Amino acid sequence: MDLATLIGLIGVWALIIVTIMMGGSAYMFINVSSILIVVAGSMLVVMMKFGMGQFFGALKSASKVFFDKLEKPEDLIAEIVELADAARKGGLLSLEGKQVGNDFLQNGIQLLVDGHDPEVVKNLLTKDMKQAVGRHEWGQKVWQSVGDVGPAMGMIGTLIGLVGMLASMDDPQSIGPSMAVALLTTLYGAMMANMLALPICDKLNLRSSEEETIKSLIIDALLGIQAGQNPRVIDTMLRTYLPVSQRAVEATA
Repeated sequence: MDLATLIGLIGVWALIIVTIMMGGSAYMFINVSSILIVVAGSMLVVMMKFGMGQFFGALKSASKVFFDKLEKPEDLIAEIVELADAARKGGLLSLEGKQVGNDFLQNGIQLLVDGHDPEVVKNLLTKDMKQAVGRHEWGQKVWQSVGDVGPAMGMIGTLIGLVGMLASMDDPQSIGPSMAVALLTTLYGAMMANMLALPICDKLNLRSSEEETIKSLIIDALLGIQAGQNPRVIDTMLRTYLPVSQRAVEATA
């Protein structure tokens, strides 16, 4: 579970809700028509911009915002160094049957065991990595579109409300409530964009960057193992993927 996402999401929505309740009745901030225009309308517009698979795939990818299943780079490096040591002592065939937690690393080990050339191994794994990054980019684009369309739909709802308000100018008592309802759609659109869609987009971008880094680390490691490099050399090379402060700590451990 990603605590930063959880705390941020719950915290900001709780802050808004508490502020609304301190200002009076919370019911005056609820309008079903406005919610339908902003939420359902935004989703339908975004669906028009993408394929069904991309749209629903993006909704599913939102779970990555809350759950970070990637291994820690330092743990992965330690596992790879053990594999490198085994390969140096017993050859690449000694890695056959080795079970590792990372599927990408497992596939790469199988390529080494099968005896593919280093260039083939690098090309296949790099293509796999790029395809994964490409899929992630579509998810980010969908959520970015939700963040862009939400405020626009809110403005459309506001204009609809203003038209209704101006049409009933002969009834002064209806102007205030009608204006409030019109402004609610703008509020809903701004909240959906800035408190949900855009943060999800940015976090998915972060997750994609982290996964790309992990896979780049694995590709370098596998090529080093295939070349028969010393496990210590591989360890030093892979620690360049870690923050400088963490490298220093690990080096003295």
